[in-house]
Amino acid sequence: MLDIKFVRENPDIVKQNIKNKFQDRKLPLVDEAIELDKKSREIKTEADNLRSKRNKVSKQIGELMKAGDKEGAAKIKEEMARDAARLKELEAEQPVVDEQLKKVMMVIPNIIDASVPIGKDDSENVEIKRYGEPVVPDFEIPYHTDIMESFAGIDLESARRVAGNGFYYLIGDIARLHSAVTAYARDFMINKGFTYVIPPFMIRSDVVTGVMSFDEMDSMMYKIEGEDLYLIGTSEHSMIGRFIDQMIDE
Repeated sequence: MLDIKFVRENPDIVKQNIKNKFQDRKLPLVDEAIELDKKSREIKTEADNLRSKRNKVSKQIGELMKAGDKEGAAKIKEEMARDAARLKELEAEQPVVDEQLKKVMMVIPNIIDASVPIGKDDSENVEIKRYGEPVVPDFEIPYHTDIMESFAGIDLESARRVAGNGFYYLIGDIARLHSAVTAYARDFMINKGFTYVIPPFMIRSDVVTGVMSFDEMDSMMYKIEGEDLYLIGTSEHSMIGRFIDQMIDE
C-alpha cells in the first residue's frame, strides 16, 4: 500500500501509474484519498486543540473559583461542556474516516518500476533476454496429465471425489519427480545467493490488508471460518508480512 504522504504530494504520478496499469476506473480514488486524508488531519487537529484547551481551562476554572468569581467559572464550564460534546463527536468520526481512507488506499495500485514495459495484456510483453533457441518438435505434444497417466502417476478421479475439480493425487515416480524438481529449483536459487524460507501458510487479517486490496483478497484467499486467519495464495503474502511494521535498510 502506498504512503498517503506520497499520494498527497505526488497525485499526478499516482494517476499516471494507474493509467499505465490500464485501471482508469481507479483514477477518482486518488482525489478521494487526498480529501479523506485532509479530513482526517483536520479532525485530528481540531481534537488536539480541544484537548489542549481543556487542560488550560481546567486550571483557569480553579483560579476563578479561588478568586470567588463563580459566574466566570460557570461560563467557562458551559463552554467546556460544548467543547466536550464536540470532542466526543470528533473522536467518534476519526476512526470512521480513517477506515474509509484505508479502504481507498488499499485499492490504489503500487508504483510499477520504471523498467516495466507498458502493455494492456501479455500480448504486448517485451522480450528482455533469450537463452538458447526453443525446440519445436515435429509431433503433437501430449497434454501433461496424459503423460502422467501413461506412467500411472496421477489420479484425478479420486481427487475429484475427495476435494472437487482442480485437485490431484501424484503417485510413484511422478510424485518423486515433483519433489526432485522442487528440490532442484530450491538448490539452484540457494546457489545463486538466495535464502531458503518456508513461511507460515496462514496469516491474520491485518497482514492480509497490508499486502493486497480487499477485492484481491476475496478472489485469491480462503478465510478460516471462526478464526482471524486466511490461507495464503502465494508465499509473497507471508514474506511481506514477515517485515510488517519494520524499517529495512537498503
